[in-house]
Amino acid sequence: MISPIKLTDNAAAQINALMTDADEGTAGIRLAIKQTGCSGHSYAMEYIKPEEDLSKDEPFESNGAKIYIPKMHSWMLFGMTIDYITDTLGNARFDFQNPNETGRCGCGESFHVGDVKSPQS
Repeated sequence: MISPIKLTDNAAAQINALMTDADEGTAGIRLAIKQTGCSGHSYAMEYIKPEEDLSKDEPFESNGAKIYIPKMHSWMLFGMTIDYITDTLGNARFDFQNPNETGRCGCGESFHVGDVKSPQS
């Protein structure tokens, strides 16, 4: 079965490293969507505290790493690839390649997902 969220080898290695360095009892890493920015949404990766309820999250495992996605956001993230890159200035970051994005703000920090509309006759 193909995972609806793909982690590259670099992203999986970074997630595994983050979990190794996380506080004891950390339940995992969540990729959430936050409402913010001029385009409406941004990606947010955060540690899951031990006491948090994971019943509203969908776990995805790829390349040996596991992340959790809130079920209410999964439709916006289906089909995406998460990579971990280092740019030419040496800045390392997660890179989100999401086929559901219909636009981004000028600075690239926020995105939006448009509604599918039926053509007018």
